Amino acid sequence: MKAFSMNSSVLILAILVLTYTLHIEAQQCHPSGRIRGTNPPPDQCNQENDSDCCKNGRYYTTYKCSPPVSSSTKATLTLNSFQKGGDGGAPSECDNQYHSDDTPVVALSTGWYSNGNRCLNYINIHGNGKSVKAMVVDECDSTMGCDSDHDYQPPCPNNIVDASKAVWKALGVPESDWGEMNIYWSDA
Repeated sequence: MKAFSMNSSVLILAILVLTYTLHIEAQQCHPSGRIRGTNPPPDQCNQENDSDCCKNGRYYTTYKCSPPVSSSTKATLTLNSFQKGGDGGAPSECDNQYHSDDTPVVALSTGWYSNGNRCLNYINIHGNGKSVKAMVVDECDSTMGCDSDHDYQPPCPNNIVDASKAVWKALGVPESDWGEMNIYWSDA
């Protein structure tokens, strides 16, 4: 009876581990394709915040998904201007408006943007030992790029929270360190 009980326990444990592993694998976000870059026309790629411009012949990975959202979703914070004339390009997707760099607003990678379901909702951003609440106003497109609609910039990676200067200030990051930073975020 003890041998049967031990074998059953090992079998159940193996099934649980396998199920957990498959569940984790099912939540992974894999690339959905790639696009070929072209050089932007003269003065058509705004590099205000050290933004990258597409390069002719280079391939850029695209995503239709982002990692799963949790109470502390790991992400990369990047810097973006949502003002008219800023490196964000067009007005924000959620409200067709420009937003001051002094307002804590963000764009989320395509999967997290969730077809606009997070539009005008707030998220909490944790980084540099501080937190800030910011409103989602735009998508950081992970599916397309290298065209006029995307300011001739490559597609966003799938784990980006693209934030205004106000977010960086609120997190207490020295201006010389603005650009990219590991953070955690959650829905507010």
